Amino acid sequence: MTLLVRLGKFNLVGAMGMGVQLALLALFNHLVPGHYLWATSVALEIAVIHNFCWHMHFTWKDRGVGSDWMTQCLRFHLSNGLVSLIGNLILMRLLVQNAHMQVLFANVIAIGCCAVANFLLGDLWAFRVAR
Repeated sequence: MTLLVRLGKFNLVGAMGMGVQLALLALFNHLVPGHYLWATSVALEIAVIHNFCWHMHFTWKDRGVGSDWMTQCLRFHLSNGLVSLIGNLILMRLLVQNAHMQVLFANVIAIGCCAVANFLLGDLWAFRVAR
């Protein structure tokens, strides 16, 4: 699979994951207003699990042969999950508290900022070819 095709698949899954994350963030932020960092963390974890499943079966399905899905899941969480969590929480704090942005708009920016690092980590480590 070419890098461009894989990047397209990654972006499609990412767009779906962003929808999941933003919908859950809106719900959690409505249910527990003022706790947007906790809401972001929970919404993000659910989106990470969603994205892992799609990436394993769609984006990097050609690399699944001979790979243990639990190892891939752990690597995905240690790479994409941590980048997204740290990046989202730092940027959400800055954009909501300091720049006074609306929570969902700030989250869209945070997700976009983490996307390139997440693709590279997914391609080079989380879903690398099993040896």
